[in-house]
Amino acid sequence: MFMVVRIVRRARKYLGTRRWGGGNIKNRRGSGSRGGVGKGGKKSKFTYTVKYDKERIHTPGFVPPRREILMEINLDRLSNMAAAATGEKPTIELRGYKVLSDGRLDRAVVVKATNFSKKAEEKIKLAGGDAVKLQ
Repeated sequence: MFMVVRIVRRARKYLGTRRWGGGNIKNRRGSGSRGGVGKGGKKSKFTYTVKYDKERIHTPGFVPPRREILMEINLDRLSNMAAAATGEKPTIELRGYKVLSDGRLDRAVVVKATNFSKKAEEKIKLAGGDAVKLQ
């Protein structure tokens, strides 16, 4: 004897009715359920926009000025670098870095960096070194 799967039968029973799988009658009524008819609905029409209508993505307007994002380095790491360097007053160049005052400097070093904190500059000068700002 052949058995019929009940789930399929139940689904076939409701096909063609107004409510099957769509919830209330009000749901799935307009073009909003299809992501819009025109070029609206960024998510559903995005591949078309990227391929044929690229001007819509980058619209002209106000662009805020970009800030330079600096990496940070502490005086503890600088003292480790100075210990590895040779010479009486070694020079350490750090382009794109801001020197922060955490830690202490044991040796006189010429530090060239993009920016310094006030305390870091003081500590470098107390150790007998120089803090030079790079442009």
